[in-house]
Amino acid sequence: MTLSFKEVAEILKLIDASDCDEVVLELEGTKLVVRRRGNETEQQLAPAVPAPMIEAVPEAKVQEFPVKTDSRPNLELVPEPAAAEPEPSAGPENEPMAEEGLVALRAPMVGTFYRRSSPEDPPFVEVGTEVKAGDPLCLIEVMKLYTTIEAPEDGVVEQIAVEDGILVEFNALLFLIRPK
Repeated sequence: MTLSFKEVAEILKLIDASDCDEVVLELEGTKLVVRRRGNETEQQLAPAVPAPMIEAVPEAKVQEFPVKTDSRPNLELVPEPAAAEPEPSAGPENEPMAEEGLVALRAPMVGTFYRRSSPEDPPFVEVGTEVKAGDPLCLIEVMKLYTTIEAPEDGVVEQIAVEDGILVEFNALLFLIRPK
């Protein structure tokens, strides 16, 4: 499976909107590695198969290359204009504090948080819902791939920390669950 330029650009946008320093994506013989702060961990990661690598570098180090005249598309890093108000994002800096004894369920990846499987369906859980280990709590979508986030243990949902349809960062607080 190959990634299109549009898909790579979408991945880069998601990473840019997060605090992730590194993302490794492996798809059927293709490995995409994006690093924000250089290759400090390169010695720790041994690639399973040779694959293309894209490195994200700070804006100050981005070089502009002349546009080629052949028919192949170019991938350019162009800074977006600053928005007046950034889109709300669930991250560690704006998450509520957890009470003692509650289990904090955090986002395992960067993506869009959904409380329901489709707009017509009811949410998986509400505050006060009793859940068993493995019950679906939400979905996180990345590039049209949906990952079901399940309850880590039996308990009661005490708080839902993210609004439906919001981009969440890696390790952002999603739910607080009171264990049984």
